Amino acid sequence: MKLEEGAVAPEFELPTYDGSVSLKDELAKAQKGVIVYFYPRAMTPGCTTEACDFRDSLNSLKSAGYTVIGISPDKAESLQKFTARDSLNFPLASDPDRHVMEAYGAYGDKMNYGKLIKGVIRSTFVVGKDGRIVSAKYAVKAKGHVARLRKELGIDA
Repeated sequence: MKLEEGAVAPEFELPTYDGSVSLKDELAKAQKGVIVYFYPRAMTPGCTTEACDFRDSLNSLKSAGYTVIGISPDKAESLQKFTARDSLNFPLASDPDRHVMEAYGAYGDKMNYGKLIKGVIRSTFVVGKDGRIVSAKYAVKAKGHVARLRKELGIDA
């Protein structure tokens, strides 16, 4: 089931390589909201492109009042390597059971090289301070996605 704008964002608390991260805590810290993005696998080309785009845009996103959380089914050890290798400056959370992904509609049937498979659907959500979905984007392309999101949110480069 896909989430739509205005829906209440499913709450979560997930492990990171150095503790845990929760939507509630991040919303408490953010001025405007939290950007939650789901990606298939750490250290793959597309996921690296997307993560590095978020890394490079984090200062302007924070200045505009947003924090960022990346979520994948990877184990915490892989997330630690990914964070260190690419100098990522925002939390990456582990959802190995895919419960959070399923709650957001970011896991399910998708096309992969012409075949229908079950997997992580690259998706991004902007959750407002009130805990409601401001923007829900499914099946996004890794390259250029952060720039499109910044434009949608009215954040200058």
